[in-house]
Amino acid sequence: MDPPDELRSLRLVHKALADVNRLRIVQRLATGDATVSELIEQVGLSQPLVSWHLARLRIAGLIETRRAGRETVSRLVPEAFEAFAAHEKRVLGLAGAGLGATSVPATTAPLEEAAS
Repeated sequence: MDPPDELRSLRLVHKALADVNRLRIVQRLATGDATVSELIEQVGLSQPLVSWHLARLRIAGLIETRRAGRETVSRLVPEAFEAFAAHEKRVLGLAGAGLGATSVPATTAPLEEAAS
């Protein structure tokens, strides 16, 4: 894969995770498999919209789906997140750069203070 294609592959996953509703779906699927009906109830979106979000996540390789009768059951693919993180580090030249577990800056603190 040439560099622009590798960067496009990163963009695909980043775009899939750039939507709050998709993150909510991922968060729910992290607790276990769920049907579209269960996800509709959880995230409060219409069936077509939930299905559209699931398709974006499936295209990015972050979830798998299977049919169970008339329902579609979605399952998170945790190893896809690990593989993506390793791929991203390699593509961006961050592998071996000593970027292990570091604390995440508290970016919400100013927002929380402004809200009070």
